[in-house]
Amino acid sequence: MSRDDRLVDTTPMQVIELPGVEHWRLHRDDDKLLWLALDCAGASTNTLSAAVLGELAVALDAASEARPRGLVLHSAKPNGFAAGADIRAFDDMLDPDQTARQIDEVHALFARLENLPFPTVARVHGFCLGGGLELALACRHVVADDASATRLGFPEILLGIHPGFGGTVRSIRQCGALAALDLMLTGRAVNARRARALGLVDRAVPRRHLDAAARHFAGMWHTRREPAWWKQAVSHGLLRPLTARALRHVVARKAPEQHYPAPYALLRLWARHGGDETRMYRAEARSIAELLTTSTSRNLVRLFMLQERLKGFGREAGKPIRHVHVVGAGTMGGDIAAWCALRGLQVTLQDRGAEYLGGAVRRAHRLFERRVRDRYERLAARDRLVVDLDGHGIGRADVVIEAIVEDVAAKRALFRAVEAQARPDALLATNTSSIELGEIAAALDDPARLVGVHFFNPVAQMQLVEIVSGGATRAAVAARAAAFVAAIDRLPLPAQSAPGFLVNRVLSPYLQEAFSLLAEGVDTAYIDETARAFGMPMGPLELADTVGLDICLHVGEILAAAFGGEVPGVLREQVTRGRLGVKSKAGFYEHGKRRRPAAKGRRDVAAADVRDRLVLRMVNEAVACLREGIVADADLVDVGMVFGTGFAPFRGGPLNYARERGVSEVLTRLRQLEAQHGARFAADSGWDGFGRDAQ
Repeated sequence: MSRDDRLVDTTPMQVIELPGVEHWRLHRDDDKLLWLALDCAGASTNTLSAAVLGELAVALDAASEARPRGLVLHSAKPNGFAAGADIRAFDDMLDPDQTARQIDEVHALFARLENLPFPTVARVHGFCLGGGLELALACRHVVADDASATRLGFPEILLGIHPGFGGTVRSIRQCGALAALDLMLTGRAVNARRARALGLVDRAVPRRHLDAAARHFAGMWHTRREPAWWKQAVSHGLLRPLTARALRHVVARKAPEQHYPAPYALLRLWARHGGDETRMYRAEARSIAELLTTSTSRNLVRLFMLQERLKGFGREAGKPIRHVHVVGAGTMGGDIAAWCALRGLQVTLQDRGAEYLGGAVRRAHRLFERRVRDRYERLAARDRLVVDLDGHGIGRADVVIEAIVEDVAAKRALFRAVEAQARPDALLATNTSSIELGEIAAALDDPARLVGVHFFNPVAQMQLVEIVSGGATRAAVAARAAAFVAAIDRLPLPAQSAPGFLVNRVLSPYLQEAFSLLAEGVDTAYIDETARAFGMPMGPLELADTVGLDICLHVGEILAAAFGGEVPGVLREQVTRGRLGVKSKAGFYEHGKRRRPAAKGRRDVAAADVRDRLVLRMVNEAVACLREGIVADADLVDVGMVFGTGFAPFRGGPLNYARERGVSEVLTRLRQLEAQHGARFAADSGWDGFGRDAQ
């Protein structure tokens, strides 16, 4: 047996040969139980590719011929059971009829597993997601490791589809419709104990008892639990349409059908066929085959692959980061410190006085309460975050992160002091959002040590972190910073230092145009409604109030000085009046018990004009960043703006949106807007090369 087979601690095994099979291994123990291990060759993670599924049929043939007392299906990979279908194959699924036939074949394969004439058990550890969970549910029983690393769920909705290997049927059969639909509609994963409560799992036990639990269920016939009668009641033919309609209203609050068709397709599937499993299997295959051809699914799958690319930037770890010292306990610094502590790092947090640290610690404790259920783990997270008023942690830290006021002189003075105290191998990182690194690094004896690690607010929600290299930054320093970011479960985006870097540089024109529309008397809520209708998670004026109008003004002034243009006076006026947005309870909106616009305006401007003024300025700036090489390619521009700003994910990013809309149409529209509103809409020179590439 290979080393990974030792994940299953069983009695001596007899190998059963599977000719021509490279992804599965079959063994028989002395108790006449079969152990079928999934071990995708040449990969660190199990996925259900066409080859893997084809070989499963061979393995099931061999298992049937062996006439065992039972069969345990498990993974030989340390990280988990299976991550789901092979997403790379989605690019080839362009013909709905052919795809539906392929899915019907998988349904038939899983039905064979489900109907084997002996008990079958899925032994789950680590992640068990999507098609992996559907495979597990095709077994008669599921037992799972109750460690925190075990996660079960159906993330397909995040790719613009829904479960397609029978999961819509089997999950509802096991959990009841409401619980199963909640899992499928949200894409969230649950731990083993929660899965046990829902009915996905028969037994959740510590790893040391997992084999015994698998043997128990595989060695005798058991009747699988059914959901309580009241959980099954909503699947009655009279209640299904009413329940589906209510769920549609819930989904519509976050995901309009014209942008995200998958949740609605899932609800239609259940409403129409939930009373007949045979028809529902057939309809599931057709539904997912059609969803795979939508632009929403293709764009979301592309973003998933780009997300994996960002994770790859953090693989060159070098020496691991264990201790982080953060200077600055404001919103950003305090929240960076809290997130690092939550992710298991030792953190020391420094500021000028004790009065600045209390708020950061309170916010950290609230984060731990929300994110950590286990009381002892919460206490451990609290213990990892240490207030360090005098900065003693600098000399012990693997990375020192500066998150103080956006002032070059202050940052230079800080880094001069930090460099004198920090270890020679420690990373020196700045969270600056707009200042070029070279201006800060000039204060260092070794400017090559400085790297930007630009988090976005709120830190606990925004996945992207820009890894910014100045002209002097050593490549090894940037690589280690990316590894640090990946280690705390964030997405590192390599970028070159320039005012605003990528995200703020591209976002700023979008915000500035919203301020210009407001100055022209256009209604506040109407501007934001138009942006949300395009697919943005919040409108530009809501976003500005959330970020802070003083910060918007500061960044806007830096970018205006670097690239020309003016900051609209309406923004400066708000800041002068002390209306800074959410933090002052007043900005473009009044933020009381209920948020409401501070002023009303006109709505006689066509929504298409408002949309194009907002979005095409952002798209034009994205082209400029690509031309200047702020990031390496157009894909990184797109993934950066989606994960850094929430740019409508179903559109695939600003440059992908330009391609899908048509470069010639975008350029024609920019010329029209330039004639109407001035030079700020002048097409960037980078469009010439981008236009040729997009053909």
